Amino acid sequence: MPKIRVLVVEDSLTVRKRLVEVISGDPDLEVVAEGENGRQAIELCQALRPDVITLDMHLPVLDGVSATEHIMGHFPTPILIVSSSTNRGDLFKTYDALAAGAVDVLEKPLPDEPDGAWERKFLAAIKLVSRIRVITHIRARLGSVGRAAPARLELTLPPPHFSDQPRPVIALGASTGGPGALVDVLRGIPIGLPATMLVVLHIDEPFSSAFAEWLSNQTSHPVSYAHGGEPLFAGRGHVFMAPPGRHLAASAGKLWLSSAPERHSCRPSVDVLFETLAKECATEVVACLLTGMGRDGAEGLLALRRAGAHTIAQDEASSVIYGMPREAALLGAAERILPLAEIGAAVTRVVGKGGK
Repeated sequence: MPKIRVLVVEDSLTVRKRLVEVISGDPDLEVVAEGENGRQAIELCQALRPDVITLDMHLPVLDGVSATEHIMGHFPTPILIVSSSTNRGDLFKTYDALAAGAVDVLEKPLPDEPDGAWERKFLAAIKLVSRIRVITHIRARLGSVGRAAPARLELTLPPPHFSDQPRPVIALGASTGGPGALVDVLRGIPIGLPATMLVVLHIDEPFSSAFAEWLSNQTSHPVSYAHGGEPLFAGRGHVFMAPPGRHLAASAGKLWLSSAPERHSCRPSVDVLFETLAKECATEVVACLLTGMGRDGAEGLLALRRAGAHTIAQDEASSVIYGMPREAALLGAAERILPLAEIGAAVTRVVGKGGK
C-alpha cells in the first residue's frame, strides 16, 4: 500500500524537524518535502501534489491563510493546520484558513503533554485528513474569505416584541468544513430576519474561543455564545452558538447549557440541540445539517422531521465531508437535500412565508 505523502510547512527549524521526525517514524507516512514560508508551500504543493499538507499560520513571505486560499482555489489539497497561536488575531487567521478550505486544526505540543500523546494525535490527524476528498474553493481563489461581509440590504421590520410566544427558530449543525459552510448559509439569510438562530459547530478548544466573534464579522449577524437562560423565542435575528465543551439545548422556552456526556464523541452535540427542539417547538423550526464527519445530528434531524419541522441536509457535491448529511439522507431525515449555496435562501423562504 502506498505511503501517505506529506508536505511539512513550518518556519521554525526546530519545530519543523520535530514534525518531520514524528512523521518519518510512522511506516504509513513519508515526508516528500519541507517548506518554511507560504510561497514555498504553494510551489511545492503544485510541483509534488502531496496527499496532505501540515501548515503553520505564522509564515514569512506569504502567511498560512494566503497559502491556503491559493492552494484550495487552484490545486485543492487536504490541509492540516498545526498552530500554537490562541490570541484573538491569530485565531481569526485560523478560522479564515478553515473557511478557505483547510480541513482541520491541531494545537502544537504543549510542554506538559504526556510522552507520546501529542505525537499520536498528530499522526492520527494526518491520516484522517489525507482521506478527505477536498473541493475547489472558488471563493478562496477570488480572495474573499476572511474579509468582512459586504454591506447588505436589511429587512424592513416592525420593532421587536419580546414574548414567550413561539416564533421561527433556525438551527444549524456542522463539523469538518463547518466554518466556511456557516458563513455561506448565514450570508444567505437577511439581517433582521425575525427568527432565533442556533448553531452547533464541532471545533476543539482552544481554537473555538473567538469563533462567535469571527462569524459575526464575516456575516454581519450578531453572534454570541449562549450563556444559558436566554428566551428561545426572543431573539430577533440573533445567532446563539453552543459554547466550547457544552451542549446547547432548548426547554421550557429557554436555552440551556449542559456538561452531560458526549454524544457521538462530541460535546457540543448537534443531536442534543435538535432532539430538544423536536420536543419543544418542532413546528417552528427550520433545521439544517451541514458538512461534517460522523453521524452527529442525523438522528436529531429525523426527530425534528417526524415532529413537523422543516429539515434540510447539505448535498454531497458541496460538502467538504459528506458524513453527517449523508447519514441524515440515509435515515430519511431531510425533506430537502440542497447545495450549500441554496440553503440560506431556502431557510429564508420558509421563515418568511411560513411554509416550503
